[in-house]
Formats: sequence, C-alpha cells, structure tokens
Amino acid sequence: MVEVHRFSRAERWVHATTGVLVAVCIVTAAILYNGSLAVLVGNRHVVEIVHVYCGFALPVPLLAGLASVAYRTDLSRLNRFTRADWQWLRSKTRRVNATGVGKFNAGQKVNAALSAGSILVLFGTGIVMFFPDWTRLVWRTGATFVHDWFALAFGLLVVGHLFYAFNDTTAMRGMRTGWVPRWWAEREHEVWAAEVRAGSGDDEHSGSKPAP
Repeated sequence: MVEVHRFSRAERWVHATTGVLVAVCIVTAAILYNGSLAVLVGNRHVVEIVHVYCGFALPVPLLAGLASVAYRTDLSRLNRFTRADWQWLRSKTRRVNATGVGKFNAGQKVNAALSAGSILVLFGTGIVMFFPDWTRLVWRTGATFVHDWFALAFGLLVVGHLFYAFNDTTAMRGMRTGWVPRWWAEREHEVWAAEVRAGSGDDEHSGSKPAP
C-alpha cells in the first residue's frame, strides 16, 4: 500500500503536547468548578496549581514548533481560506467530494482558528486572574466572566474535535504516525494529494509502515 507523509515529527509533538495540556486544564477546571468533584478529589490547592501552570504552559509547544519548517508551512496553510473552502462548508456532500481541498479542509481551518483564539483569550484572562494586584477589580471580574465562558466553549470545541477524530481513524492515524494511505489523501484532500504526486516523491512510501 502506498502511503503519503502528512505530518512531521515536530508537528505531531506539538499536537500531542498541546492536547495533553488542554486535557489536564479541562479536567482540573471541571474539578475546581464542580463541588461534588472537588470534594471527591480533594487537594483543591494542588488541583488549582496544576491547572494554572498547565494553562501557562499551553503556548510553549505552539511557539516551540515554530522552529520546524514543516510546522510553519502548515500554519500558513491553515491561515489561508480560499473560495474552495467556502464551497466545502456549504456542500452537503463535502466528505464525499473533496474537490478543491488542500492539505486541510475548511472545518480543520476553522477549528484551528477557534482553538488558537480560545487559548489566547484563556491565557490572557488567566494572567489577570492569577495576578490580582496588576489590574483593577472591574478588570478581574470581567476576566473571570470571560475566562469561564470561553473555557466552556473551548471544552465543547475539543469534544467536537475528538468526535470527528474518532470518526475518521485514518486521519487520526496520520496525526499519530505521520503517514496516511494515498487513497485517503486523494479522496479527502484532492489538491494536496496532487501536490504530493507532483513533488519529488520523498513524501511517499510503499509497503509497510515507514519511519517518520
């Protein structure tokens, strides 16, 4: 079976590290905001510290990934919304017809933008909340309100992301191993598959699972 290289090791590291940090933030937030869970777990201060430091660490893997050329290239792809992306969003058969879809479809681009924006807002409001002497009371009150609602919205976004990931095991394998079957690339990301075929051939591998 011919396979296509989709994600570099650096990209997979950024995704996995960010995912772990986000998961810890969501779990600790649920414990902090749910009285029953807080009583069950105990050690509220420890939970709070873990939540805060994991939140502060969230931008680190995202920024560290900028050292990778592949990561920067894919960021530019995610940041480019084309006419084909709008057509993909409006299409009722977008999972059947990948015409015009590059390496990332419009849904993935929207998810990336919303995730990055949410992390930025949660990081900023978290700083205001954690350092109360830096700002006025009205700012801290507003930051708490925004932080809570963005956390809820971001949690729902993560659940949706996981739902789609588990419903497309090939795409999930691509993020886990870095490789996807060529037939999947041609079906789901037609333009990107054509770009790979027109390249030097370094992105393809025949036979057993290749090393990244």
